[in-house]
Amino acid sequence: MSKTPQNMTRIYLKIRPERLGVLIGEGGKTLRELENRTRTIVSVDSVNSNVVIEAATPQTTVDMLLKASDFIKAIDAGFSPERALRLLDEDAVLIIMNLKEVVGDSQNHLYRVKARIIGEEGRVRTNIEQLTGTYVSIYDDLVAIIGDYEGAYLAREAVEMLVQGREHSTVYKFLNKKARELKRRRLTEYWVRDIDVKRNEELR
Repeated sequence: MSKTPQNMTRIYLKIRPERLGVLIGEGGKTLRELENRTRTIVSVDSVNSNVVIEAATPQTTVDMLLKASDFIKAIDAGFSPERALRLLDEDAVLIIMNLKEVVGDSQNHLYRVKARIIGEEGRVRTNIEQLTGTYVSIYDDLVAIIGDYEGAYLAREAVEMLVQGREHSTVYKFLNKKARELKRRRLTEYWVRDIDVKRNEELR
């Protein structure tokens, strides 16, 4: 893992004013945990809602800076700190979709689309999360997804189908099929990896 290059020692972000308190946490707890786990220094300008991420040590890597950035973007997109912390795992990714870029500025249209993604009592969102192993946030005009690469992009595809007006039953059928395929592929990968490990042990 490479050290932070001289030309990338800071990342500048903007965050919604109402999400600043969530980012900072009670007594600064959330911010401190982020800094400790990513070896960064995170400075928050509460007046202008600006955030600056800096390397705290020479050992701070580009990946650490980007992980801290993704965490803050996830908080801005409506995730709780507990869910956003998943982004610090090596295999986790963040996907953010701006619904206005897809459906336009009509508030009525945005409301209807978000209602389709959330579902009655949040059931549609929960089903997507469970079938893809992801977290999904619908906040303001954003849909944000946290998960491993394959799960996150599968959840994104499901959301896009709902935005396009596909029936919930069609989306669930699609997700169930893809989830089964993904599970089989992962089991095969684990099985092959296990065989390789055993072979290497026998050759020692």
